[in-house]
Amino acid sequence: MRGVTAVRTSVLPPYAAHLRVYEPLAAYEGPERARWQSYAARYGPDAAEPGQAVAPAVLAEQRAALAELLSRTPRPLPERESERAFVRVVDGVTYVCPWATRLRSWQALEELAEELPASLLDTVLPPAVRAAAQADRERWRAGHPDARPWILTSRWEVPVRWFLPLGTEDRCHLPAEPGGPPAALFYLTPMAQARRRVARGYRALRERVPSAALAGGVEELGRWLEEFHPRSLVELDYGGLVHLLGAAALAEEDSVGEIEAGVAALRAGDGREAARMYESVTDRWRRVHALRYAS
Repeated sequence: MRGVTAVRTSVLPPYAAHLRVYEPLAAYEGPERARWQSYAARYGPDAAEPGQAVAPAVLAEQRAALAELLSRTPRPLPERESERAFVRVVDGVTYVCPWATRLRSWQALEELAEELPASLLDTVLPPAVRAAAQADRERWRAGHPDARPWILTSRWEVPVRWFLPLGTEDRCHLPAEPGGPPAALFYLTPMAQARRRVARGYRALRERVPSAALAGGVEELGRWLEEFHPRSLVELDYGGLVHLLGAAALAEEDSVGEIEAGVAALRAGDGREAARMYESVTDRWRRVHALRYAS
């Protein structure tokens, strides 16, 4: 397909995008703050400036996950919660985004149950294994009622609502360098700005679009962002999807700008232009997502 290049290698990360929240150390209390302070001091930041990608650390997380899958006794989820995190430093402030691998694994199991046919699901994850994982989660939830992941993951596409918290000025494209790190595309913005943009988009959708389906997804995203410290950072990382897009398409990729323009058109009452921007973005990502079924 034109403008899309499939890359198959065990070195590159999976074809997944990530929406992350980095909270300042001030968001954590007592022993937890001390633990993350010690962690950041010991390992240093994964990104020491806003324009630096955390791609190497993401690859390390993926390798750790693969190691779990290839263990002598495979497990559907880690036995203990990860004590690792992505660390960014911006303007001298240290921000932490915990991996929360165990919590995200529970969520992945739920998504898998929704996506796979029952017969295939029972082969991949027998009912007894799923039941044990669910019981384990319910016990854990009883002691952690306010727990939420700092990272959302989407495979083979970026959900349209994820573009809303960002602006074109937040864009950072790092082309691949010969012998150096692979290409990266990410957006990084302050939480306050992200919340304003999502709220603005939500109001426009509720007022101008009859269908509530899209507005519902945006509302859910807004509620998730409200769970975090107001001085956090929000990052949309295209992750392994950059290898599907290819260098030329990656350099031109501007879904954030198109959604931004679409919301502006919607607020101005120009439904035709808003629909054109939305269709442009959804068509692009529909073509990318179609590669999931390519042989």
